[in-house]
Amino acid sequence: MKSWKTLDRRTILNHNKFLRVENHVLQLPDGRVIDDWAWIITPDYINVLAETKDGRFLIFRQYKHGVDGTSLAPVGGYLEPGEEPLAAARRELLEETGYEADEWLNLGSYVVDGNRGAGTAHLFLARRARPIAAPDADDLEEQELLFLSRDELEAALANGAFKVLAWTTAVVLSLQKLAD
Repeated sequence: MKSWKTLDRRTILNHNKFLRVENHVLQLPDGRVIDDWAWIITPDYINVLAETKDGRFLIFRQYKHGVDGTSLAPVGGYLEPGEEPLAAARRELLEETGYEADEWLNLGSYVVDGNRGAGTAHLFLARRARPIAAPDADDLEEQELLFLSRDELEAALANGAFKVLAWTTAVVLSLQKLAD
C-alpha cells in the first residue's frame, strides 16, 4: 500500500504541553490533495497493571472528567521529554502507589488514533510489586487505591468498570499474558 504524503503542516492551536493541533496538507496516492487534515499532538503515556507478590492488582477508583464520573484505572501517566516508556512506567508506579516491581512485561505500544495521531500508549504488566515508599503523586484527580483479586479484576472488566479504552486494553492484555 502507498503512503499519504504530508505536503505542509502548520500549528493552529498550541494550548500547552498537553495539546497541540496542526493542520496538514496531504497528498493521497491517487494525487488528490486534502487541504485541512487535523493532526493532534499529545504526549505519549504509559499504563501499568501491577500485580503484587500476593497476587492482588493495584487499581485506582478515580474521577475522570472525560467519562463524567468514576472509573477504575491502572497506574498511568505521561512520559517526560526524552524519557523511555519503561522508565516512565517504573516512575509512575512508584509515584502513584509507592510500589516497585521485580518483573516488567511490555504489552506493546499503540497509537491512540490511527488517522489523527494523538500520542502513543505504552502498556506494561508489572509483577511481584511491593511497597517501598509512600505515594507521592501530583495527580489532579481524587483517587482511591484498591487491591483487587483476579476474580474481582475480571468481574470489574466484564461489568465495564474500566471506562477508558487504553485502561481496558492494559487489563485485557495483562490477563492474557498471565494466562500464557
